[in-house]
Amino acid sequence: MFTGIVEELGEIVAVDRSADAARLTIRGALVTSDAGHGDSIAVNGVCLTVVDVVDGDSFTTDVMGETLSRSGIGTLDVGSRVNLERAAAVNSRLGGHIVQGHVDGTGTVVSRTPSDNWEVVRISLPDSVARYVVEKGSITVDGISLTVSGVGLDDDGDSGHRDWLEVSLIPTTRELTTLGSAPTGTTVNLEADIIAKYVERLTQRG
Repeated sequence: MFTGIVEELGEIVAVDRSADAARLTIRGALVTSDAGHGDSIAVNGVCLTVVDVVDGDSFTTDVMGETLSRSGIGTLDVGSRVNLERAAAVNSRLGGHIVQGHVDGTGTVVSRTPSDNWEVVRISLPDSVARYVVEKGSITVDGISLTVSGVGLDDDGDSGHRDWLEVSLIPTTRELTTLGSAPTGTTVNLEADIIAKYVERLTQRG
């Protein structure tokens, strides 16, 4: 379990790909400082398991085909920056919201609108995620707990309409996470609020 409060910007230092999996080596001195085999670390919002600690500041993790196909992890390469967060301790403050590290789908950065003190980022939404997103609700974008500042539809010219959400980034988020510098066209991992998914399931069952 995570809170969506990014602890560190890490870097992919090695990628070993196979037919249906990949092993990543990720540098992040802070999250590795107390990591051990079997621990969970969120990498761009994807809960991954530590296999080994390397040189005291890096860890390796195995990523299966299911994760590669459902998230943007498969597009990462050596030199890619990633958001890192260790699993929450039971006695810690919940600074963001309840984040499982289970990606529901991916979106695309559509536009960025800067202002003096913050920046509004618009992200396209797949249908599988859009139904859970509400204005002022919570969303996890590449492992970052954010408040939805706007939702809407755009005419995409082909299939009719495309759902989108907007989040407003404060300077700290812009400086300390990958979303702060992600250009338009960037693929991002999305995890909807787990409470919305439970409510949907309960109402479906009457």
